[in-house]
Amino acid sequence: MTTQSEKAKAFRDLHQRKGAFVIPNPWDAGTARLLAHLGFEALATTSAGFAFSQGRPDGGVTRADTMAHVRAIVGATELPVSADLEGGFGDAPEDCAETIRQGAASGLVGGSIEDSTGRKDDPIYAYDRAVERVRAAVAMARSLPFPFTLTARSENFLWGRPDLADTIKRLQAFQEAGADVLYAPGLKTREEIATLIRAVDRPVNILAGIPGALSVAELSEIGVKRISVGGALARAAFGAFMTAAKEMRTAGTFTFTDTAMPSRELNAIFAGWQTS
Repeated sequence: MTTQSEKAKAFRDLHQRKGAFVIPNPWDAGTARLLAHLGFEALATTSAGFAFSQGRPDGGVTRADTMAHVRAIVGATELPVSADLEGGFGDAPEDCAETIRQGAASGLVGGSIEDSTGRKDDPIYAYDRAVERVRAAVAMARSLPFPFTLTARSENFLWGRPDLADTIKRLQAFQEAGADVLYAPGLKTREEIATLIRAVDRPVNILAGIPGALSVAELSEIGVKRISVGGALARAAFGAFMTAAKEMRTAGTFTFTDTAMPSRELNAIFAGWQTS
């Protein structure tokens, strides 16, 4: 069995090698095992995908819910797992630190803290507060007996604040606070991504699908180090589910079964994990 320290070092090494790597986002143990079966090298949780799987909106799960989810994902494969830890489940820097501590105790080798408050009327933490929160998370990460990879996220673009200058200013401050990876989900153009990468000195994570036209090779050429998909895989699965259900409900037909994954294939994959 691979130890947490070994997973942490392997995950850190992915950020040091040449080119970009894809870190897909499962939302339960089954999808984690399917992604491992396909040969991905690391996994990241998705707060949105997990919330949707629980019948809740994004942001509608607690820290305790998230840690139980983390343990399920970590226990499903031998791959390194990083987690979407949202805003650290509290306003205070100490809340962010405690979330990192609990995440590491649950088996994570990495995790992200964002500057979003989760409040529609005041969606982004003030600059100084945001930096304090990242600094506290970093301090906790550095106290661990293995190299926990701390990702700091600036959420401006997801909350109707497409201010690239402020986003870069925040990520630069997060870098100075000690963050290992920087992430600004919602960037839409090659130029925005390139401008960010030129302005920082840490590996940058980009959310695929925004911009959807850029491939792994193209993002790698720009200088992106890590590519995630957030809740997109979960939304794709829910989209297929709804299409199939609507066909049954409105047309009374079942053509969706023609493209459904065969039970024998799923059984073979999961049986392999059960006996490994």
